Amino acid sequence: MFAQPARAQDFLQNLFGWGQQHSAPRVIERAPPQGKAKPKKKNAAKTPPGGKQQAQPNGAAQQPAAEGPPPPYEPQLLRLSEILGALSYLRDLCGSEDGEDWRGKMSSLLEAEAKTGQRRLKLTGAFNRGFRGYETTYRSCTPNARLAISRYLDEGGRIAHDIAYRYGNS
Repeated sequence: MFAQPARAQDFLQNLFGWGQQHSAPRVIERAPPQGKAKPKKKNAAKTPPGGKQQAQPNGAAQQPAAEGPPPPYEPQLLRLSEILGALSYLRDLCGSEDGEDWRGKMSSLLEAEAKTGQRRLKLTGAFNRGFRGYETTYRSCTPNARLAISRYLDEGGRIAHDIAYRYGNS
């Protein structure tokens, strides 16, 4: 059984633009509030003439198609998303003013890897965690914030390279 190639390979290879200067994004989309979701209307099952309902094949109820198992590189994508969130906050804080660029990179990652569903929510949540973690800690740029930026750029580059190298087509 072979793993599927990373769909975001080209994106990942260029994500951290090795040798270029980088910037950071802000919190992207928020998940809908858990307790305030509107209940969906249930469709009344129509009974055919004769008063008996037809049985579903194999007795299974109709359910939406499952997304399937996550790819083997899912933990690395979650970490990469968290790094992108942290960079989005820290780079703007330290005067790079490129937070929107990092948010754009996260949006590209979402488009390549998780257009809908639970996976998208997980990746978005990781981005937001990375962003908020530093937002609550740092109010001004410090030497430690600059060190964190440097380390995250290195780690993110390694993760992106590793995913593209291990799971890419070439």
